[in-house]
Amino acid sequence: MDMHKVLPQFNATIDKWIAYLDDYTLTMLCQKPRPAAWSLGQVYLHVIADTGYFIGEIKTALLLKNVNHEQEMHPDAKAIFAQQGFSDSLFSNPSNDPDSPQPDSKAALRQGLLSIKEAINQCCATADFYNAHGKTQHPGLGYFSAAEWLQFAEMHMRHHLRQKKRIDEALFSASQPGK
Repeated sequence: MDMHKVLPQFNATIDKWIAYLDDYTLTMLCQKPRPAAWSLGQVYLHVIADTGYFIGEIKTALLLKNVNHEQEMHPDAKAIFAQQGFSDSLFSNPSNDPDSPQPDSKAALRQGLLSIKEAINQCCATADFYNAHGKTQHPGLGYFSAAEWLQFAEMHMRHHLRQKKRIDEALFSASQPGK
């Protein structure tokens, strides 16, 4: 895995999430396209929370040196990594509660994303990803190295950009007369 490609891709993807915040009011971010669906604000909170979790796994895997190095990804994870992204299917996740909290402010979302970006860039500047062979276990996809966790974090954010697009279509078509 080429960290010289993964980190810039991560930064480009998180920068999109940050820039897109300017396109919405807090009211728009909290509006659900359907009653049982997430609002865009809830998607932002999910991306921030999960990426924060992934950062913890990156740091742990870096510390583990060679622990679990022989463990493998689940075949589903291997497929995700082979295609360098999630399929365009809608996923059902039992922990995704449509009544999860809404964001308090756009500023809090922006700060959450900026903190994640800073943490990842700091970690990449100081850690030796090339010689770190330890792995930690993803709850459903097997074992990932630190570099794989970083790549997974970027793919996860990109996956949710497709969800953002679907929410945008519902939000903006509902606001236009005749649609």
